[in-house]
Amino acid sequence: MSFFEMPESPIERVQLLENIMIEAATSPAKDEAMYQALRAELIQDFELKLLLPEFVRTNRSLKSFWPYISNVAGQYAPRRKHISDAFNPIVEHLEGANRAPIDSVAGDALASFDADGVHAVWTKALARRATDPEGAITVARTLLETVCKRVLDEREVTYGHKDDLPKLYGLAARELNMAPDQHREEAIKMILGGAMNLVNGIGTLRNRFSDAHAPGGKMPVKPSARHAALAVNMAGAMATFMIETFVQQEEKTAA
Repeated sequence: MSFFEMPESPIERVQLLENIMIEAATSPAKDEAMYQALRAELIQDFELKLLLPEFVRTNRSLKSFWPYISNVAGQYAPRRKHISDAFNPIVEHLEGANRAPIDSVAGDALASFDADGVHAVWTKALARRATDPEGAITVARTLLETVCKRVLDEREVTYGHKDDLPKLYGLAARELNMAPDQHREEAIKMILGGAMNLVNGIGTLRNRFSDAHAPGGKMPVKPSARHAALAVNMAGAMATFMIETFVQQEEKTAA
């Protein structure tokens, strides 16, 4: 297989890497260049790096992998099982991320309404940024909408079912004392104003891509993985800050 034939989706690349390592555990390595290319790409993804088998992270080549796998077992079958078992977590993670319904991810993961819940959505959205950038951006927007609605529900503030993200955030920000006009210090007002612009941008990002125009007519533009990663990371940071602010205020009220 040439580099031009390398699979595009993360799960296919992981499965190819697993197959290469199984073959290398039973016969002389034949796909050294492909192994190194797959390893280098997957290890750059901070989330997938943590899920990769330790022997992938610590062996930069199949040549260095051979002494390791030789010490695991003398027979081929146990070696193959050892490799397959080690790849199970990352394969299951990617399969689960690709199957998860977009609109239910945020609601399910934020049931606990804490930073851990946000992180769960955050990582799932990042996992799908390469295979489904538009879906990842939708998850980012849904994450923020879910947090805003939860804050408003807890504070018994009414809002319309058709209210968009900028509207919901404006209401929630005021409840959390995060509206720029609620502060006097210029630096704080600038930061909170930037946060509001950031949320507004996430709320309209997907529409901007689909409605983008080019000279000579309307040309739909699809978001890339980097656009999705930007939206997800910004949404995750804002959602975490909002929840932490809400929790801190509730604790002060209860004290």
